Amino acid sequence: MGNSNRIPWEFDKNKAVLLVIDMQNDFVNEGAIMEVPMAREYVPNMKRLVESCRKNGVPVIYTKHVLYDHFEASPLEVAYNPLLNTGGMRENTRGVEIIEALSPLPGEIVISKHRYDAFYNTQLETVIRNIRGMHMVDTVIIIGTVTNVCCESTARSAFMRDFKVVFISDANGGLDKESHEATLSTIAKVFGRVMTTEELLQQM
Repeated sequence: MGNSNRIPWEFDKNKAVLLVIDMQNDFVNEGAIMEVPMAREYVPNMKRLVESCRKNGVPVIYTKHVLYDHFEASPLEVAYNPLLNTGGMRENTRGVEIIEALSPLPGEIVISKHRYDAFYNTQLETVIRNIRGMHMVDTVIIIGTVTNVCCESTARSAFMRDFKVVFISDANGGLDKESHEATLSTIAKVFGRVMTTEELLQQM
């Protein structure tokens, strides 16, 4: 699924970064507090994309959603997800860490965030604009979870900053098929290019 009729821009791996959104133990592991089974299902695709990006010199940037016990860093989020009152994505716990299958390499940047949008109140934009040299990056590839929450919020925010967005249909994990497909449709129409893992690997 994607912009099948018209390609708005060509993908250039030399101007891209890969964003791995919130692939943390508390989202991915079986029985985890915020478990997203689709995210776990797509881990093999994500792994292939991470490895291909590393091989092709495309920087890999991770985000992790972080909450605290000593104060509410994201009170409205907790209001919508009362489970998070008692645990989940807590600083200095195993749950907050990136899953082992996608572990960042030494030197790869991990951005901690407190809102769904990974650009909000983080250094992500500064990192992207300079990680390959000043203003060398114009494209962000988005994989991770949750499709219609943090991944979509970050995709929209990237678009607002004039970044080209590549959103990988089978490397973003949604809570259910309906919301996942709705995000893919919205992104493809107005915010970016939706590609499969295979399509992007071919373009690498």
